[in-house]
Amino acid sequence: MLLPNWAWLDATLNWLSYGLLHFSGWQVFIVTMVLTHITIASVTIYLHRHSAHRALDLHPIAAHFFRFWLWLTTAQVTKEWTSIHRKHHAKCEQAEDPHSPHIHGIKTVLFTGAELYRKEAENLETLERFGHGTPNDWIERNVYTPHSVLGVSLMLVIDLALFGALGLTVWAVQMMWIPVTAAGIINGAAHYWGYRNFEAPDASTNISPWGIIIGGEELHNNHHTYPTSAKLSVKPYEFDLGWLYIRILETCGLATVKKTVPKLAFGDIKPVADEKTLEAVIANRYEVMANYARQLRLAMNQELSSMSTLPADSVLAAAKRWMHRDAEKVPAAVVGELAQARAVLPDVDTMVKMREELRQLWLNTNHNRAQLALDLQAWCKRAETSGIAALQEFSMHLRAARV
Repeated sequence: MLLPNWAWLDATLNWLSYGLLHFSGWQVFIVTMVLTHITIASVTIYLHRHSAHRALDLHPIAAHFFRFWLWLTTAQVTKEWTSIHRKHHAKCEQAEDPHSPHIHGIKTVLFTGAELYRKEAENLETLERFGHGTPNDWIERNVYTPHSVLGVSLMLVIDLALFGALGLTVWAVQMMWIPVTAAGIINGAAHYWGYRNFEAPDASTNISPWGIIIGGEELHNNHHTYPTSAKLSVKPYEFDLGWLYIRILETCGLATVKKTVPKLAFGDIKPVADEKTLEAVIANRYEVMANYARQLRLAMNQELSSMSTLPADSVLAAAKRWMHRDAEKVPAAVVGELAQARAVLPDVDTMVKMREELRQLWLNTNHNRAQLALDLQAWCKRAETSGIAALQEFSMHLRAARV
């Protein structure tokens, strides 16, 4: 029996108002946050840690769920995302970096990062060089890659059916979530603002010690320091939500972790540093330099506390922020202020010089392993006879390092 016209109109208005689920506004908001969070988890676990860096293996069921979900909610093609991200690591902060804020400008990356991504996705050379090992099965060749827009169109239909007219807003939020959080915030802010645990050879920073909103990707300096680690948190106070999900998947037999951040081990203090010590130092050089930075700041505070007249505030601020950084990472605008600080802080000046000498152990390609071990021995001897307590403590700690 056909419904009268007014009944059809009433049913249509009812659907537009509530959709099939008849959710309230708050319920729709919660569902939207859950849906976008699944998308974030799919990006960080599947695209980033699994596909781009091979830090973990995913069971085919888990891998295909993530691939299907990303097709529905982002139109991402695995080969394109993987290729662009690998190129970013290979060319980080250089002219060929697809989305460095130091090359393209922070505003460009923050607000039009998705456009930079789409432009690089059209570079066939990038896909050919960096896209190895990505899916090439029937569904990838015939559905996901050639019809990537079909997925997000299907998602729009689903959202409208479930939530009515409000489903359009749900869909819009889903569509902008990755361009804003990944293409904008991570690619932009995480190479511009934040704190650094390690002196990685780029400008990467940790936006927040609690990687929750973007699934752990907030810990970007940690990631650039150890890109093949499935776990992005390294400090006791840091939290990587993506790692929690990976551990759950592993417990269920849906994931296998291949690599995590190496930890510098310590044993008894050796009489002299040897080749094993050298191996441990080079393998964990970022952690070693982070420890050195702490000792350098300690020495600086001790020297400053003994001074009757302190340097200018701008000099002190520059010294505290930049003194422990690699010379090539220090902005030209503060080089003069650092020179002023070093002129009145002789212990700090010595530690800065010896920091660079220590760094040459893994930068020097002209010396063989035996010679580098002798260089490390000589460095430790100079450190322990320097009369600088912080430097002496660091050197003795270094001689206890183990692989």
